[in-house]
Amino acid sequence: MTGGLSATAARTEGSLATLRRGLRMMPEFRRGLPATFALALLATTGRVVVPISVQQVIDRGLGAPGGPDLDLVRTVVLLSAVVVVVTAVAVYRMNVRLFRTTETALANLRVRAFRHVHDLSMLHQQGERRGSLVSRVTSDVDQLSVFMQWGGVLGLVSVGQLLVATVVMAVYSWQLTLLVLVCFVPLAIAVRAFARRLVVVYGVVRTRVGDVLAAVAESVVGAPTVRAYGVRARTAARIDAAIARHYRAQVDAQKVTAAVFVSGEFVAALANAAVVVVGVLLGLAGDITAGTLVAFLFLVTLFVAPVQTASEVLNEAQNAVAGFRRVLDVLDTEPDVRDPAVATPDRARQLPDGPLGVRFEHVAFRYAPGARPALDGVDLTIEPRRRVAVVGETGSGKTTFAKLVTRLMDPTGGRVLLGSDAGGWVPLTDVAFASLRSRVVMVPQDGFLFDASVAENVRYGRPGMTDDEVAAAFDELGLRGWVEGLPAGVATPVGQRGESLSAGERQLVAVARAYVADPHLLVLDEATSAVDPATEQRLTRALDTLTAGRTTLTIAHRLSTAERADEVLVVDAGHVVQRGPHAELVDAEGPYARLHASWRRSSAGEPEPAGLTP
Repeated sequence: MTGGLSATAARTEGSLATLRRGLRMMPEFRRGLPATFALALLATTGRVVVPISVQQVIDRGLGAPGGPDLDLVRTVVLLSAVVVVVTAVAVYRMNVRLFRTTETALANLRVRAFRHVHDLSMLHQQGERRGSLVSRVTSDVDQLSVFMQWGGVLGLVSVGQLLVATVVMAVYSWQLTLLVLVCFVPLAIAVRAFARRLVVVYGVVRTRVGDVLAAVAESVVGAPTVRAYGVRARTAARIDAAIARHYRAQVDAQKVTAAVFVSGEFVAALANAAVVVVGVLLGLAGDITAGTLVAFLFLVTLFVAPVQTASEVLNEAQNAVAGFRRVLDVLDTEPDVRDPAVATPDRARQLPDGPLGVRFEHVAFRYAPGARPALDGVDLTIEPRRRVAVVGETGSGKTTFAKLVTRLMDPTGGRVLLGSDAGGWVPLTDVAFASLRSRVVMVPQDGFLFDASVAENVRYGRPGMTDDEVAAAFDELGLRGWVEGLPAGVATPVGQRGESLSAGERQLVAVARAYVADPHLLVLDEATSAVDPATEQRLTRALDTLTAGRTTLTIAHRLSTAERADEVLVVDAGHVVQRGPHAELVDAEGPYARLHASWRRSSAGEPEPAGLTP
């Protein structure tokens, strides 16, 4: 499996480099940034009007040679009021623009990250804790939103305020300006060290957030098991431990943030004291006027304010950068199962028309490098319209068949092809996902349903169906009586993960969803393996209708399914060791006869001897 940035590379990449990479992914934000920055400069320019007005009023208004010049004072006050109003409008427009462009950019980033997570293979998703993946699309992007809207506003205003205040200070007194800058040089050096430390501590914080979400999500999803085994205390302890780790990470981060804040406060106080002392001396020497010194103190306050808020901005910035790295880490991970229509459009192919068969050519698969092969050197062809059951012990490799045929994973050796002798065979890696998903459908064992109505879940198989058409599909499957027995028919809500229905009822809906999709190749992970006898009868009738005339590959846990199949594949230790009709295999010496005999004894309630189990 190919990956993007390793964790080490992500940690060593600088914050500015991370932000540049992120900005390249958000063109909407880049386009809105120049106008927003211009408004920020306008807003900060208005802030220096007060110091300038104070200087003019003191030196030219109140200290005029012929006595106070009240007309000048009134003029200066009115102009200041106008500028303050303009500044307020600029600040409003800046905030609106920044919020709009930020939310647009981050919404697109969230969608891109979400889609990329779905593009990753099942192996990669299983290698990550689901809560951690969810946190990258949700809380990590939310942290970016907080920074870009709050820290971004402060950052833009602060930069503009520093620039404008420095220019005006230099005009009034280059000596005092140089003094202020010298006071802040040590802080600027220290902040670089603080920033590097914050990168590390907030990287840990974002990881701990993902751990907390993963622990909570796991305990919620597994609540029935937690209650059934009475392990609430143990589960709570795991969540408490994750929360405690997050707490410690946050405390460590806040210690560094506090150090930055205290340093800024100390330097700001030092700069103010130095300006007062040196300014008075310059005033006594006649180098500056009283109005200039008062105005300069106002300007120093404007200069110092961004520095004092820098700790908060730096805090949010590093938190956001840490989250940004986690999002980019997902986006940088190359899917090992890629849609050829996206990766190599010129090579993407459509499945041939007509019934589809399956061909395995020297297929091998390992779930991890160095692991024992789940499949090894499999060569076989399944002709179109054949109903084939794949049987074997647990861990024999039969489920891997289903995942390879539906291209949830790619083989580590050999290749899988779909098609027929008449229409030609196409390597699965060359088939566009749109063509594959419209022609090949898998019904998983758990019958997963979305939190919607029965009809809406069925419509995932064919969007645009009406409720009447959905009801007709159930009728064709022989399930009309069951649907009419639901509280609201096909409009009945199924709950989250379909938990308002029984396991068997969820499978009925899943079968109907596959039926309306009208696939040419159907892959079933034994739909009747965990249902009651009455529901099994309904499912069996529905499956007979569903599989009629279609190529069907069934992962059979109950060998009654194998008895009804046209052909049986027996898998053992990653190899196909037997193949043929049930009637032939059950009378022949070999694994299938032993599996079938074991299953018959188990169904009859007889003791199970040592040996193979189905």
